[in-house]
Amino acid sequence: MTEAVEGTLLWEPSEEFKEDAKITHYMRWLEENKGLRFEDYEELWEWSVTELEEFWATIWEYGGVKASKPYTRVLSERKMPGAKWFEGAELNYAEHVFRHADDRPDEPAVMYQSETRALGEMTWRELRERVVAVAAGLKSLGVGRGDRVVAYVPNAPEAVVAFLACASLGAVWSSCSPDFGAGSVVDRFAQIEPKVLFAVDGYRYGGKDYDRTEVVAHLQSEMPSLQKTVVVPYLSDEPDVSGLKDVTFWHDLLSGNEGAELSFKQVPFDHPLWVLYSSGTTGLPKAIVQGHGGILVEQLKKLKLHADVGPESRLFWFTTTGWMMWNFIVGGLLLGATILAYDGNPGHPDMNVLWEFAQNTGMTCFGTSAGYLTSCMKSGIEPGKDYDLSALQSIGSTGSPLPPEGFDWVYKSVKDLWLFSTSGGTDVCTAFVGGCPLLPVRSGEIQSRSLGAKVEAFDEEGNAVIDEVGELVITEPMPSMPLFLWNDEGGERYRESYFDMYPGIWRHGDWIKVKPSGSCVIYGRSDSTINRGGVRMGTSEIYRAVESVPEVADSLVVDIQQPDGSAFMPLFVVLREDAELDDELKNKIKAAIRDTTSPRHVPNEILAVEDVPRTLNGKKLEVPVKKILSGTPPEKAASRDSLANPQTLDRYAELAREL
Repeated sequence: MTEAVEGTLLWEPSEEFKEDAKITHYMRWLEENKGLRFEDYEELWEWSVTELEEFWATIWEYGGVKASKPYTRVLSERKMPGAKWFEGAELNYAEHVFRHADDRPDEPAVMYQSETRALGEMTWRELRERVVAVAAGLKSLGVGRGDRVVAYVPNAPEAVVAFLACASLGAVWSSCSPDFGAGSVVDRFAQIEPKVLFAVDGYRYGGKDYDRTEVVAHLQSEMPSLQKTVVVPYLSDEPDVSGLKDVTFWHDLLSGNEGAELSFKQVPFDHPLWVLYSSGTTGLPKAIVQGHGGILVEQLKKLKLHADVGPESRLFWFTTTGWMMWNFIVGGLLLGATILAYDGNPGHPDMNVLWEFAQNTGMTCFGTSAGYLTSCMKSGIEPGKDYDLSALQSIGSTGSPLPPEGFDWVYKSVKDLWLFSTSGGTDVCTAFVGGCPLLPVRSGEIQSRSLGAKVEAFDEEGNAVIDEVGELVITEPMPSMPLFLWNDEGGERYRESYFDMYPGIWRHGDWIKVKPSGSCVIYGRSDSTINRGGVRMGTSEIYRAVESVPEVADSLVVDIQQPDGSAFMPLFVVLREDAELDDELKNKIKAAIRDTTSPRHVPNEILAVEDVPRTLNGKKLEVPVKKILSGTPPEKAASRDSLANPQTLDRYAELAREL
């Protein structure tokens, strides 16, 4: 295979593929029902962000949104923050999930597997019955509209059931994965004062069991608002809960409420649906509140038109309940899709485990992280040869920029299919830029800006630029933007988080280049940008170069301003087994950086480390490391409870003293 080059054409949709795409059906519907005709996707996108109100009204109508009270207007005023969408409307997110249940009661709604559970499924009928029972159980516990229900559970069917039951009552949902430490969970959940906690007794990861009952007991002691804990047996069929108080078991909640009637509390369009959280690496995580209606119309748009999801889809994303992709994938149920859940280590017993899961479930869309795909590439596996992936139509990648080598590996070792890279955020629970089934796939590029998302790149003067790297901004409001941040009366933290740099314009904190064709490239976080001799560069470009060296497993780079005004750029590398950071390897790494980026971006020093600090969702901690190396104590640079591997910070503090 030739060397991976950004922009190389890798795939084009066939005429049949484009004709069958749901976005084509939508465009045809626009022409037939609204008299609107668009020659191509770029024209459609331009209309969607210019005629914002008209566009979102068509998503409401085309998506078949059911409201007990109609809206009076789509958008009262185009302003950020504070945009009011679909005023007057009352609806319920969960009600839209069950529109498909009567048509296919015995078809699978959820298929699931974990390291403790063999492949199984839950039909639409079973999903409805369990949601009804859990909703009735929650109601008997005093849960009603606006109350908070939290879950410390893995990516399992019980999480989906509990969420839908909560939403049906108009209560507010929030979840964390059981691999989160106690302090991290308290930092999140305690902010919103929950009434009920769903929790597992433990989980298995990489073949090792982790008991979580002590953590649950700690959560109970730290959250006085809790009135009941529903224990979901996961590690053991009969867990010991003697150390817990006010407990009921999941199966008792189900069996005690069989035969209840399914009903959906009608709530305003902007009624809170769930609370998501920022990473919390440098302070208390932001508690981000998103609404029933905003999430509903965004997911109908994004999943149907951009991911091409429908009743025939078997939709998967490798995620935990602590990452927004779990909330996003649950939205597949809105379109009648079967959603696929996997809980466990994606590299255990080897890197083939998820590809075997894809084969056994008839997966049509395989969603994952860029890091997972590059790990598969480096492990040398060839899923396309070893597994029957005939049903697989697309692969989605997010979490960090997918380098050209990752694109090329998919086409070489998996299948000739639609590979779409996406980028967005927890803050809006969707992707600003991502896939479009009508467009070609080019190496290292994201196909398009999403409909209704007016994404632009701003230069240092705040001017929109094309084909230049700039700040990723959104210059028009979106329905799924946060309603507010919890405990942020007056909205000061909300404004500081997104609108401080450009008042009235959302600044996301990423570097982006928008190409003349409308495709995009993300270059990493703008607050961790490397600036060498006036040349700004996203860290993702440097990582691509460094991690192309076979001996390097992972890396982290920061740029530190010295007191004398000079800049010092250390590169930290995690080496593969049996590799040694000698002068030969250092020169090899430097050459890769010089050839891929520029001579300016060759580091001042290369140091071997055992691990790269990451958030619980796998993002590299560049800014906190930068602070530590500049003299900030580790405990002030980052919250340890927000990290997957907090012990690594001490090593960087040692290096700070050495450097």
